[in-house]
Amino acid sequence: MSEKQNYKSGFATLIGRPNVGKSTLMNHLIGQKIAITSNKPQTTRNRIQTVYTDDRGQIVFLDTPGIHKAKNKLGEYMVKAAESTFSGVDVILWLVEPTTFIGKGEQHIARLLSGTKTPVILIMNKIDTVEKERIAECMDAYRKIYPFARMIPVSALRSRNLDQVISAVMEFLPYGPRYYDEDTITDQPQRQIAAELIREKALRLLEEEIPHGVAVAIDNMKERPDGSIMDIDATIICEKDSHKGIIIGKGGAMLRRIGTQARREIENMLGMQVNLQLWVKVKKDWRDSDYLVRNFGYDKKEI
Repeated sequence: MSEKQNYKSGFATLIGRPNVGKSTLMNHLIGQKIAITSNKPQTTRNRIQTVYTDDRGQIVFLDTPGIHKAKNKLGEYMVKAAESTFSGVDVILWLVEPTTFIGKGEQHIARLLSGTKTPVILIMNKIDTVEKERIAECMDAYRKIYPFARMIPVSALRSRNLDQVISAVMEFLPYGPRYYDEDTITDQPQRQIAAELIREKALRLLEEEIPHGVAVAIDNMKERPDGSIMDIDATIICEKDSHKGIIIGKGGAMLRRIGTQARREIENMLGMQVNLQLWVKVKKDWRDSDYLVRNFGYDKKEI
């Protein structure tokens, strides 16, 4: 076989409960920050495609929202976005935490997967948080609930065993040409990544009950004619007047913190100076409005 005939390409989806480290794993596999991360569940709301390319082949990873019991229209969108990736991919990566207790959330995912013929690789993440001896026990517990094609213990945060993940995924991909140029790392438009980076900073800096009710809309994103600066106007949308006050903060202090941290990351992404202007608007109960959920980029028809 020629080198071209030996080349593989295909799709792998990352699934799991909220907050198990899917976005962190994807960012570390790709070697660049694409998906936003925080220690709050439901950080990822859309399916995000990133691309890993090497001499063996090309893997298109789909990072999905955490699978959970939906409580509103936004939640329904997120669960549908995750579950719709089960078919049409070559391999499923199911991320779990290292525990011998398998709760309702994981049992639910095992049931959802029971109808799929797609090979499932168990990725036991956060192994740096438990004793080494415990990892085998945890993997044994999962072995009893699903016939996994492979089981790999990793630490996404510390980049441990990630090469094993890439090798295992490559095993299950069909032979064929790549889908994207070798320098492509994501299908996400820059506007969408910029909006997500602003939302990430809000998630990290704001109080517990507020972040779930926050969306970000990019109103304007335009490079100056001389190419020196990117001007971005963005609006943070929240659900209550009281939340608006907290997001703005005393004398605008919180909004400035969100803006400063987001601007640095957007500058890293774009490789140029950014002038970021933020506003805050209240859209009461937007997560339960089909129209507003669609308006902020979460459209079920696009899944």
